[in-house]
Amino acid sequence: MTQADQEKNTAGKSLSRRSFIGRTAAAAAGAAVLSTAARSYSRIIGANDRIQIGQIGCGDRAFGHREMLRISKATDPNFDLRSVCDIWTLNREKAAEDAKKLFGARPKTYKYSEEMLADKDLDAVMIATGDHQHARILAEVVKAGKDCYCEKPMANTLEDAKLARDTAKASNRVVQMGSQWLSDPYQQMVREIIRSGKLGKITKIEQSWNFNGPRWHVPKDPDIAAIREEDTDWKRWLLGRPERPFDPRIYFEFRIFKDFSGGITDQWYSHASSLAHFYLDYFIPDDTVSNGGIFAWRDVRQNPDTFSCLSTFQEKEVLYSYSSSYGNSYGDHSIIRGEEGTLYSLGGEGSPQWWYLPEGKSAWASNIVFDRKFSKAPEPELVTVPGMDGTPPLHQSDDTRYHTDNWLECMRSRKSPNGNMETGFAHAVAVVMATRSYREGKKMFWDRKNEEIVDHSLSS
Repeated sequence: MTQADQEKNTAGKSLSRRSFIGRTAAAAAGAAVLSTAARSYSRIIGANDRIQIGQIGCGDRAFGHREMLRISKATDPNFDLRSVCDIWTLNREKAAEDAKKLFGARPKTYKYSEEMLADKDLDAVMIATGDHQHARILAEVVKAGKDCYCEKPMANTLEDAKLARDTAKASNRVVQMGSQWLSDPYQQMVREIIRSGKLGKITKIEQSWNFNGPRWHVPKDPDIAAIREEDTDWKRWLLGRPERPFDPRIYFEFRIFKDFSGGITDQWYSHASSLAHFYLDYFIPDDTVSNGGIFAWRDVRQNPDTFSCLSTFQEKEVLYSYSSSYGNSYGDHSIIRGEEGTLYSLGGEGSPQWWYLPEGKSAWASNIVFDRKFSKAPEPELVTVPGMDGTPPLHQSDDTRYHTDNWLECMRSRKSPNGNMETGFAHAVAVVMATRSYREGKKMFWDRKNEEIVDHSLSS
């Protein structure tokens, strides 16, 4: 069968948007039991078995996933990129050719995910679709009996976050979120220093990650010029969001349109909040208040280019602040403040360069809590990791191997990976709280007992 015949046949068998959404929504209701058919697709992966991996979504981030896998081959070479799936013809063909260059063989191509997932020899799937699509596709993947790597944010609605979590928990699948910094050795060392008590009581975490430019908007994007509605499936792409005429700008720049993403909240803040949860060993803030606006780039965007939010973790007694400006790139930093010391990085998202500085004195007048009586001001100490020499850079690529190394290892051991479903649910809730607070102009609270976001204090 030719490629054209295969696509024609596939299109004829495609699910309607309504039936597809109904099927994924039903995953939540029926999450307690996986079907016999779905179970038959999964297999136990041995230490020396070749893991068969597929990709759903073949845009820029999927290219990054392939690069991560390429680098991970040095750690675990026993896998194949078996298949790629994208509803846009050009994307999946480009992905297949890139995979052939990287891994030596051209993967199978599919337009629709349900056909790729019917492959009984497929073991695992990496999801790199639009923000609003992640959770429902994740639910579909694990119901089909496949392990999963899902880009962040896991979800940008609470309903979808619960769907993905509950479906995954009812399965025996290994699921890892694309919060890759949780596997970075330097971020793990930061958490170990905090756990050791070296900083004393943590009172505040601050993150400010910035950029100068109209992020996520490219007026002369060649993909926008190239795509035609007949080359894709617009209704499938919408996946439960309000119907509207085909718009190639929304298709590729969904991050700046409020019906599909929170923008900064879905993207950088999802990474930031997952790191804050990781450092504190505590998931989901108790409350969040946000502010910002479109102050630098008055183009087609609907989501803010300048944003700040403030949260508290009541049990830990920690204040957490996050901010991004896309009108100025100065002053990236992350600071973890403890009563007895500070950890700080002068880099942005995922920076591996961290420094430790002890507090010399805690006192007011005669009320001295401690006084280390340093003979001179202490010098900052570089945070180091055994086996890794030199000063790490302030910035590093998103496409490191540590997270995919961990995912591959956990698919063999069946252990819970770094950035598991619980961390995905936590950052998704944090994202939804921050986005809703900005849009509704209200402080949002997390009701832990009922797992709901509410706009009133729970302590009153």
